[in-house]
Amino acid sequence: MNIIIAGAGEVGFHLAKQLTQERQEIVVIDLDQERLNYISSHLDVHTVKGSSTSYKFLKSAAVSKADLLIAVTSSEETNLATCIIAKKLGAKKTIARIDNMEYLIDKETLDLKTVGIDELISPESLAAREIKRLLREAALTDTFEFDNGMLTLVGIHIGENSQLVNKSIKDTTYLNPDQNFITVAILRNGKTIIPHGNTTFLTGDHAYFIAEPSGVQKVMELSSQEKVVFKNLMILGGTKIGYHAARRLSKKYRIKLIEANKDRCMELVDELRDTLVINGDFTSVDLLKEEGLEDMDAFIAVSNNSETNIISCLVAKTYGVKKTIALVENMDYIHLSQNIGVDTMINKKLIAANFISRYIRKGDVISLTGIHGVDAEIMEFEVKETSKINHKKIKDLNFPKTAIIGGVVRKGVGYTAFGDFEFRPKDRVVVLSLPETIREVEQYFK
Repeated sequence: MNIIIAGAGEVGFHLAKQLTQERQEIVVIDLDQERLNYISSHLDVHTVKGSSTSYKFLKSAAVSKADLLIAVTSSEETNLATCIIAKKLGAKKTIARIDNMEYLIDKETLDLKTVGIDELISPESLAAREIKRLLREAALTDTFEFDNGMLTLVGIHIGENSQLVNKSIKDTTYLNPDQNFITVAILRNGKTIIPHGNTTFLTGDHAYFIAEPSGVQKVMELSSQEKVVFKNLMILGGTKIGYHAARRLSKKYRIKLIEANKDRCMELVDELRDTLVINGDFTSVDLLKEEGLEDMDAFIAVSNNSETNIISCLVAKTYGVKKTIALVENMDYIHLSQNIGVDTMINKKLIAANFISRYIRKGDVISLTGIHGVDAEIMEFEVKETSKINHKKIKDLNFPKTAIIGGVVRKGVGYTAFGDFEFRPKDRVVVLSLPETIREVEQYFK
């Protein structure tokens, strides 16, 4: 595909990095020559210095041949204008990054496709949705459901008391007599490992599984953590993400939101009727204690300061909070999350980039997700009559070593997939793959 990325900031850079690993043709446009130099020195992409709203510079980027234009500059107005102009000049599909949630709320009424904008994304809204997803279980560092829970991706921390420690996957088959879960990835010291029979679990690993409904609880037991039901949440920071998170979660949980700015607090009080909004210095441990930190089941730190978010989550952990989530600006922090005591760190730009990447996929990808800190993607494909994988067993596929088939949903029932599993048309197959293997995996499902 020919893809133009308008904006060489963190979202643009991460997108370009993802797509070049998949051997897509990428052009990046930005006014900042220093940013362009950084991208071109790290990635195999073409760069154009200039405004993405300029006909001249879009023409230099061959916009008439673009399969996709993604506008992710820091300016909402620039992104919207870029998409409108690019569509007029021949770009097949356009995506604009926005900050104003009114565009999403009134999406159908506005019908921006008529002016050339095919899709809108809001990093803040996506981050809030991710927070909601992460609050399912305290023992899980990550979770994602396929086909309404027929299969579930679950991630756990391997503590020193885990039954898996110092055992290989083939040595732990006795822990899985019903074969209702399968290990699909291990994150160790920032490196992603696609596991095989001889792969050994070590203390400090973060292991990821695909599980049938009956296998999710079994995986949680392997983490050696108790099941916790969340009721009370504390949100640190009345940012856009804090607002959207509270709005999404307040129907299910009792929420206290702490914000330092008094005027912002007044705005939040008017907009969040089901949330207790507190004005105070959220860097004060005394304030957090006074507001019942020790009674909280989860602590979500989404202020504009990454260090404040991380430290406050560590404080929450010392007071017994079971689940902590910290928003960070630096993507490099993501790999450090559980190693320093925070359950999950999220980066809104990384979440937005991963969301956008679903438009690049081929091979009838049904759904797509990423795992925090893991350099891999989980995709769901549908088997067709013409698919290379059709009527073949896993053990006979010669599947790439840096990818793994985790499970299959067949006629509404989820199955974990081991060597003798044979695929049929209409099967929905869940695959985890490292970036460099994605295009090879796609060939099995065409």
